[in-house]
Amino acid sequence: MFGKLFSSYASPSSLKKAGVLGMNSRNYNFISKYNRRDLYPLVDDKVQTKILANKIGINTPGLIGVIEYQHQVDNILNIVKDYKEFVIKPAHGSGGKGVLVIKGYTPDAFTKASGEVLSYNEIYQHISNILSGLYSLGGKYDVAVIEELVHFSNIFKDYSFQGIPDVRVIVYKGFPALAMMRLATKMSGGRANLHQGAVGVGLDISTGSALKAVMRNVPIHLHPDTHAELNKIQVPNWREHLEIGAKAYEMTGLGYLGADIVLDADRGPMMLELNARPGLAIQIANGIGLAGVLKNIDDTYPSGLTAQQRVDFVLGKKS
Repeated sequence: MFGKLFSSYASPSSLKKAGVLGMNSRNYNFISKYNRRDLYPLVDDKVQTKILANKIGINTPGLIGVIEYQHQVDNILNIVKDYKEFVIKPAHGSGGKGVLVIKGYTPDAFTKASGEVLSYNEIYQHISNILSGLYSLGGKYDVAVIEELVHFSNIFKDYSFQGIPDVRVIVYKGFPALAMMRLATKMSGGRANLHQGAVGVGLDISTGSALKAVMRNVPIHLHPDTHAELNKIQVPNWREHLEIGAKAYEMTGLGYLGADIVLDADRGPMMLELNARPGLAIQIANGIGLAGVLKNIDDTYPSGLTAQQRVDFVLGKKS
């Protein structure tokens, strides 16, 4: 029943009745209203985000170095000389574009997580493309961020194809509102991007356990490549996931945001990035309209709480 409401044949009135938040309403009633544009750089710039997060004790992958200018690209081998593996990403990128995961290298050859080998010249060109703004929001000149590789927990090894499983938490006025896990597939090219064919698993906001799963907006029960049962997913350290989202509210001042979190085998939940314009597919993964959830927060949730207290409140709610 709920899936039909999200189909291209659903009427505006039925979508509204189901509490589905549309893009126009999201942009006008939440993003424009609660996210001041002068605060966007705090989440659009991954270097700024990382610095702010570390100041308030939010786990993030360690920063190895930053390349700002073309003449610095030649320094890449010196920058990573103390690391066996690393990640290169644009500071202002979005949707995982321009992210390059290197699992091993020599001065002449760099091995990606997929096993593909790139030459030094290809790495040089990739960093140059980042600086030119090829992967950045609006195509503006960018900087390349080199950071430590997250060693992902093997808890979810059967639930993702090559790529990195992550948790997206929508945070409204500092309260975690909806959450989902994104799982890479062969169709999505190993990326945890729902629009490219990744699996979205709705998570109970008070427990971190799976509610339902969808792929290309169609309900599924097994991962298409690994055949793991998706309804058995239970995210460990759930409170820590929610605390990252709740703390991000104070950190940025954004009233409506998305926090992307991964589970490191050694360091636990780590914030990968924040988003001031999180997408709406999380509603499909949960089978819940976001408008109704946000209205409930407006109408019934208390104000004046600390991040810890807001998480306590959410964890105490009955699903």
